[in-house]
Amino acid sequence: MKPEEVLQEVADQTRVCTRCKLHHSRKNAVPGVGNPYTKVMFIGEGPGFHENEQGLPFVGAAGKFLDELLGDAGLAREGVFITNVVKCRPPGNRDPEAEELNACKPYLERQIAAVNPDVIVTLGRVSMGYFIDNGKISAIHGRDFWAHGRMVVPMYHPAAALHQPALRGVVKEDFSKLPALIGKAQKARHNSVEVQEVQHDLPVQEPGDDDSAEQLSLF
Repeated sequence: MKPEEVLQEVADQTRVCTRCKLHHSRKNAVPGVGNPYTKVMFIGEGPGFHENEQGLPFVGAAGKFLDELLGDAGLAREGVFITNVVKCRPPGNRDPEAEELNACKPYLERQIAAVNPDVIVTLGRVSMGYFIDNGKISAIHGRDFWAHGRMVVPMYHPAAALHQPALRGVVKEDFSKLPALIGKAQKARHNSVEVQEVQHDLPVQEPGDDDSAEQLSLF
């Protein structure tokens, strides 16, 4: 199947999915949208209120800021692929639960395989945790790691800057690094450079270590 056919099939399946309890409260599933042949994939945490209403990812205030950030990096929404780790809105914008993440995992894995991006940008700590074990977003945001043969760049969720304005400059600076990181990833994959898996030298969050930015519900 062509990438666009796989993505359409995943979208159709998520709209009628009953694999977890989130389907009881959803208005619209939000499978994701964008260019099936892009080299950059953005993965957030889960749909919010506006996304649940429209069935599209990042269409609220955080989405407007994401569009600004993409522009700063020389990218456009229609040129990338944007999705979330879960495709239905968790009630009250809470973090997705393990059961919900596992239920949506096959959909996300099929999307990643279909798009086959050089770079995955994770937006928020829940999305980061999908790829990086024991990572602390305040310590590793904006850095590049390799997992499963592709570059993963953890970044704060755009909503973090809405909750904490002091993070706005940090988020914009991280996005400004994307063009160089994309070039680095494309060169590495093209040359079949062996890369180290991401788990080896990450900082580990100690029990009780508090990071207020990480504790936000950043949908």
